[in-house]
Amino acid sequence: MLSYRHAFHAGNHADVLKHLVLTQVLLHMASKDKPYTLIDTHAGAGGYSLEGRYAQKKAEYKHGIARLLGRHDLPRPLRDYVAWVQQFNGGGNLEQYPGSPGFAQMLLRPQDRLRLFELHPTDHRILHAYLGKRPDTQVTQADGFAALKGELPPPSRRGVVLIDPSYEIKSDYGRTVGALREALTRFAQGVVIVWYPQLLMLESRQLPKRLQATADRLATKGWLHVRMTVQASDERGFGLLGSGLFVVNPPHVLHNSLRGVMQYLVDVLGQYDGANYLLEQRAQ
Repeated sequence: MLSYRHAFHAGNHADVLKHLVLTQVLLHMASKDKPYTLIDTHAGAGGYSLEGRYAQKKAEYKHGIARLLGRHDLPRPLRDYVAWVQQFNGGGNLEQYPGSPGFAQMLLRPQDRLRLFELHPTDHRILHAYLGKRPDTQVTQADGFAALKGELPPPSRRGVVLIDPSYEIKSDYGRTVGALREALTRFAQGVVIVWYPQLLMLESRQLPKRLQATADRLATKGWLHVRMTVQASDERGFGLLGSGLFVVNPPHVLHNSLRGVMQYLVDVLGQYDGANYLLEQRAQ
């Protein structure tokens, strides 16, 4: 949706969970010499000012990444994630937050391919200025859902697809399921990461089961589902309760990595007594 700007939400609890999972997947992909391709269907601007008017409107990062800074008891995956955020800030104060392309820039190797899609003209312009000159990188102003089929399978037959639309329009839920089906039909062994918001609306509650049904039919290495609930809805039933990620063909190490950090994340980022997490996996 062209009105959506992720800068309002940069660094919030959902970004923490999403980028924790993404960085763990990318680290695993880089553990083998063979190159891989990362495809980001809704790439955003690549990085966001936390001092600008968008981020300051609700200052969501104060209940996300800011709660992890300066802590000396971080489990290793979170310690690495925080270190990359600090690296993005040049080692100084928390002024910027990297989007998924920002983490990719720090973690991809020179031989790895990067394909970024973003519809919003301003965010695309910023993203292109940031990463457009990186070798073997394409930054395209296009609908990532529609562009996905032209990118799969990647030349090296190793790849990660990140699908994280805003879900501001209900059709995004159905298109996300369709994109997962398209990705696995063309590239059954690829790693596909789907982010979703945890809302009380029916589409949000049903999405994990729809993704699971698709993965059960088409994936070669099963799936992993992680969800973190950090706050209660308001009196009208509105609000972002938390978020989740559905990872198809997950790295074999991902479950253990997350099992060691999720309770810690809930304890630090939870905003009410009922804060909790779910971590489940099915191997094919």
